Amino acid sequence: MTGLALTLPDARATDALGMRISGLLNAGDCVLLEGDLGAGKSTLARAVIQTALGSDEPVPSPTFTLTAQYETGDGLFVHADLYRLSGPEELEETGLEEAFREAVTLVEWPDRLGDLRPSDALTIALSTDGEGRRAVLSASGARGEMLLAELKKSRETQLADFLLAAGFGEATAVPGDASNRRYFHTGPHIAMDAPYAKGEDVRPFVAVTGMLRKRGLSAPAILATDAANGFLLLENLGDGLFARLCEDDPAREAGLYEAAVDALHGLGARGGDAVPPYDMVVLEREAMLLTDWWCPAAGVAVSDDMRAEWAGVVREAMAGVAEDRSALVLRDYHAENLLWLPEREGDARVGLLDYQDALIGHPAYDLVSLLEDARRDVSPALAEAMVARFLARRGDLDGAAFRRGYDLLGAQRNAKIVGIFARLCARDGKPRYLSMIPRVWAHLMRDVSDLPGLRGFIARHVPAPTDDLLARIAAEHGR
Repeated sequence: MTGLALTLPDARATDALGMRISGLLNAGDCVLLEGDLGAGKSTLARAVIQTALGSDEPVPSPTFTLTAQYETGDGLFVHADLYRLSGPEELEETGLEEAFREAVTLVEWPDRLGDLRPSDALTIALSTDGEGRRAVLSASGARGEMLLAELKKSRETQLADFLLAAGFGEATAVPGDASNRRYFHTGPHIAMDAPYAKGEDVRPFVAVTGMLRKRGLSAPAILATDAANGFLLLENLGDGLFARLCEDDPAREAGLYEAAVDALHGLGARGGDAVPPYDMVVLEREAMLLTDWWCPAAGVAVSDDMRAEWAGVVREAMAGVAEDRSALVLRDYHAENLLWLPEREGDARVGLLDYQDALIGHPAYDLVSLLEDARRDVSPALAEAMVARFLARRGDLDGAAFRRGYDLLGAQRNAKIVGIFARLCARDGKPRYLSMIPRVWAHLMRDVSDLPGLRGFIARHVPAPTDDLLARIAAEHGR
C-alpha cells in the first residue's frame, strides 16, 4: 500500500492526528516516530496517549527514563524515547520486546532498535514545514497496513463508519452555520461532525450537555460518541426553532421569549460545573476582535497604541462584571438556538443548542444574547419587559447593578460580533454575515450610550457600517 502524506498547519492539526491514531490502536500495535529534534515526535505521542487516558494530564517525553508506561481504559501504552542510546545492545533493560507483544508502543528514534525493530508497524516521519509540520505515514506488516488504510479514509467515510456502528445508514446534510461543525439527519436523530483539526472539539459539548441535563433542561441526549474523531449522534429535538415560530406567527413571540427568560433561571452555577471562568482575559480577547478584524476591513490602520488603548478601555469598563461567577453562561442563547418543546413541562419546554463554549460568568450575558439578537429584531418594549421579568424572579439581584452589567456585556458581545462577522467575510469568504452588522451596530450604540469610555473610543476610532462601506468590504473580500 502506498503511503500517506499530510500537512499539519498548526498544533491542533498535530493533536488531531494523534487523537485519530489513538482511537485505532490495540495491544500489540506499534507506532514508530521518525524525525529530527523538534520535528514533533513527542507532541504527536503526547496527543495519542492523552486521548487514550481521556485527560490532559502531563505526558513528559521519556528522554532520560527511556520509557514511560500509562495504564488506560484501552490497556497499557508504552512511550519510548531512544535518543540517548547508541544501539540495540542497550535496550535489554527497557522491556520493549515484551511491550511490543502486550502493549501499544510509541517509539521515538526507532533507528536505534536495529534488529528489534518490529516488522509490523505504522511509521510516521515528521518534519517542520513553515509554521507547521509535514507527516509522511507508511506501514509494514498486516496490522500496520490496516492502520494506514484506516487513516486514509476520508472524513465522509469516517462519518459513515461511525453511523453504521451506531445502527444508522444514510445521512442528509443540514444547512451549516458560521462554525466548522456540520450536522446531518440520520434516521430520527442528528449527527454532529466537529473536526478537531479545524478548531472544534466535541468533549466540551458532551460535558456541558451533562450539566444541563442534570438541571432538568432540554439539551439533546447523546446517543453515541467518537470523541477522538469528533463525531456525535444526538437526539433530534425537532424543528420548532423560536426564530421560525416567531416569523410564522408573531403573536407567539412574547410567550416564547417568556419561556426562554424563565429557563435562564435554571442556569445558576453549581459546584460541579467543570468549565472555565468568563474572566477578564476572555472578555478582553473577544472585544479585541473589533479592532483586529472590523477596523482593518473598514480601512483603518490599527496601531499598537490603538490596540493598547482599546484593551485598556475594555479592562476598565468590564472590571465590575468580570469577577461574577454566578451563572453557567451558554454564550449563544438566542432564537435560532432555542427549540420549542410544548410536550415537555416547565423549563424543559425550551430545547437548547450550540452551548459547547459555555463558561461560568455573569447572568446578564445570556439574557442580552437573547434580547440583542444579531439575526432578528426584538422590539425595545419586549426587551424591557423581559429584563423586568428576569429581575422579578431574581429578588437577590440589585436591579440597577444588573442593568449596568447587561449594558456592559451587551457592548462587549456586540463589539465581538462585529469583529467576528468581519472575519467571516475577510478570512473565510462568507460575505453574507456583513448584512447583519448594522443590526449589531445598533445594539452596540444602545449599549454604550451610558458608558463613556467605550462610547468615546468607538466614536474616535471605529467606523460605522454604512451601506457604502459594507459594499466595499464585500467587494474586496467576498468570494
